[in-house]
Amino acid sequence: MPLTLQQVSENNTRGSCWVIINNHVYDVTEFLGRHPGGSSIILKYAGRDATAAYEPIHPADALNKHLHPSCHLGPVDHASAEQLDSESRNRRKTQDELRVEKALKRRPPLERMLSLKDLENVARQVLPLKTLSFYSSGADDEVALAQNALAYSRFFFTPRVLRPVSLCDPSTKILGFPSPLPIYVSAAALAKLGHPLGEINITKACGKFKHGGPIIQMVATNRNSRGGGGGNAGNAAQQTLFFQLYKPAKVSDARALVEQVEVLGYKAIFLTVDAAVIGNRERDVKSVFALEDQEVEGEEDQDDGPDKVGEDYFVESEVQEEDNVNYLGTSTASVLNDDRDMTWDVVKWLRGVTKLPIVLKGIQSVEDAILAKEAGVDGIVLSNHGGRQLEYSIPPIELLYHIRTTHPSLLSPSPNPSHPTQRPFEIYIDGGLTRGTSILKAIALGATAAGLGRPFLYALSAYGESGVTKLLEILHREIVTGMRLLGVSSIEELRRMGPELVKRVDWESETMRIRERGERARL
Repeated sequence: MPLTLQQVSENNTRGSCWVIINNHVYDVTEFLGRHPGGSSIILKYAGRDATAAYEPIHPADALNKHLHPSCHLGPVDHASAEQLDSESRNRRKTQDELRVEKALKRRPPLERMLSLKDLENVARQVLPLKTLSFYSSGADDEVALAQNALAYSRFFFTPRVLRPVSLCDPSTKILGFPSPLPIYVSAAALAKLGHPLGEINITKACGKFKHGGPIIQMVATNRNSRGGGGGNAGNAAQQTLFFQLYKPAKVSDARALVEQVEVLGYKAIFLTVDAAVIGNRERDVKSVFALEDQEVEGEEDQDDGPDKVGEDYFVESEVQEEDNVNYLGTSTASVLNDDRDMTWDVVKWLRGVTKLPIVLKGIQSVEDAILAKEAGVDGIVLSNHGGRQLEYSIPPIELLYHIRTTHPSLLSPSPNPSHPTQRPFEIYIDGGLTRGTSILKAIALGATAAGLGRPFLYALSAYGESGVTKLLEILHREIVTGMRLLGVSSIEELRRMGPELVKRVDWESETMRIRERGERARL
């Protein structure tokens, strides 16, 4: 029987908490204590509509997964649905929403976007503050985030000249699948926060890439678009899609998810191994406070009364018994049932439930790279999760360089001696890539391909599907131009010549050594 808004509003306490999502009523009382982000965020919407807060950051099947069928109380009645719709259309816009509207009107023409940084700059203007904070945040003081990009500035080219490069082919293979560029879309959750169509638009643009076929896309477990790559978006018949797996702790759920991945037509599984817990992403967490302050300031601007400053404004805050800060930020829903106790045995388990290629995403040491190859996986992604997990984790390009200099056998194209029938072991890299030259540095040092995540979210948020298309065109132009100026005409040639084409130069250390020599000379 349909429920009225009055009935729902009467259940607005911790003892009886109902919420409305998409005109359906749910009893979340029992779930309050299990919500990873704490109960306060749910209680904020107790007895009323929570659709706007819930839908952008939760997978489409979250309610079915985490609430018992008895907690699905049914739809609201027709009159209530109309009232909710009217309230949604006529509600007062926030200060941040008004800012975004103005920024969207001032967007420069897409043709003026010459680099990935240009697209990012537009996205930073048009994205809601909370979304931008989630996309752009790093761990702690964001040193690892900054160093991921800065590390590429320590690697310089020593190009070769007088070589034929009129015919330049940037295509390659990733896990045996053809790719027109040595890149793939790295999984990035919650694309719908930046654009209503979310991951679907990324998939469509990748599927339409006009220089040699579709770009490979890795789709996140925590995608929030139903189509988002899931085998039924874009040109699925030709498009290669990989799946980023966050393994559920419950074995039956994990097996069911992997089986679903196979049914949907994904071609490989990238198992995330660097997210046992969510990193301390303060920029994301603080965005809620900033939005609250904006609204207070907006109300103060409309208040013509006299300012009141006195001792009453400096009373000490009372200590709250319950900490209402959601330290997990926007990622709260994504970690609800993840396995925090995985060991290397997970590779054997995964081999037992799928024949798809397996890649470990989130390798951050040479030692674990060696163990991964010995475990028999098909590849690894050198990644610190975009600087979002452990602060001061090594930049992936530096780790790749260490592998190249200390264990070059890991970069050998020959089959894994522990698993001779298996395909060659491949190493991928992500984090801090914003230029075609950065991608070429990674390939020259031995990477099979490079993954980009944030740049696709920014391009999508700034201009939708057209923005993603523009991003791919920019990368194609930069990669081909860079290859020609390096004196190579194919990705295979770049890999073969790579070690002689890239040199690591630590200018800061070199400057310090010069200064030290000067000091000693004066003494």
